[in-house]
Amino acid sequence: MGRRKSGLNKLIIYIVSIIVVAILSFVGMEFGTTETIGNTIPINIVKPENLQNITIKTGTKITKDFLSENKQNLKVYFFDVGQADSILVMNEEQTMLIDAGNNEDGELLVQNLKTLGITKIDYLIGTHPHEDHIGGLDDIIKNFEVGTIYMPKVKTNTKTFEDVLDAVQEKELMITTPKVKDTFMIGQAECKVLAVDNNVKNLNLSSIIIQMKFDDLTYLFTGDSEKEVEENILKTTTKDDMKANILKVGHHGSDTSSSEKFIQRVAPEISIISVGKDNSYNHPDQEVIERLEEIESKVYRTDEVGNIFIEQRKQ
Repeated sequence: MGRRKSGLNKLIIYIVSIIVVAILSFVGMEFGTTETIGNTIPINIVKPENLQNITIKTGTKITKDFLSENKQNLKVYFFDVGQADSILVMNEEQTMLIDAGNNEDGELLVQNLKTLGITKIDYLIGTHPHEDHIGGLDDIIKNFEVGTIYMPKVKTNTKTFEDVLDAVQEKELMITTPKVKDTFMIGQAECKVLAVDNNVKNLNLSSIIIQMKFDDLTYLFTGDSEKEVEENILKTTTKDDMKANILKVGHHGSDTSSSEKFIQRVAPEISIISVGKDNSYNHPDQEVIERLEEIESKVYRTDEVGNIFIEQRKQ
């Protein structure tokens, strides 16, 4: 009788263990994982001490688990919108949304922003008028209060572009084209325009590039800018001015961007690639990945980890 009870107890423990593991696996898949960069978890970067105040969280779905109550901290969300871009920046109740994915991503982004408690976008930036960057802008404009809208001064005859213009007109807003070296604030984060052009032959070259500084860390958001734009920036900035701790890799990791000279100059500890799983463009390019690995940059890809949330604690 004692042996039977012992065997039954072992069986119960075994079943309970399987159930617990299954639950934890589900929670991890749904809400993501948290990674504290710096001394807590050693990762393969050159200077982890630069990132002691950074926390990174990833997950397949934006939920309340991605919320942070500390309004003084800087929060940067790289939304998983497949082969497209969309980045939200928050600090002290002010917001900036850079790009809004493809047309079909609009509803998802609206839901993501509402989940995060967003009611107003202070700065809405369409880096350039390709569908995978401005596709959801009209949904954002229709569903939220919007302050300043930045886009390059180029036009296309696509329905996607017309939808954005219609949404702007319906809300009686206006589109502004920033100038290089223009600055603006998102809370305590200082943003500076490094590039914007009116190139109509290659819309990627018109991409608005934003450099953002918060405390002692620098972020670089590059849109789909290509090597020609990178070269122009390198010619007009000093070596120290181009350093960035966190880089949004240009053009989904395409070989048209991220030249060796540019990557060496920027020298990011963390590189984010917004890219679709099994995309037909074969992005990101292997040479670009190797360039980032050579400088020991930690690479996060939305096709591998989903949404990426970076929180920088205010010092």
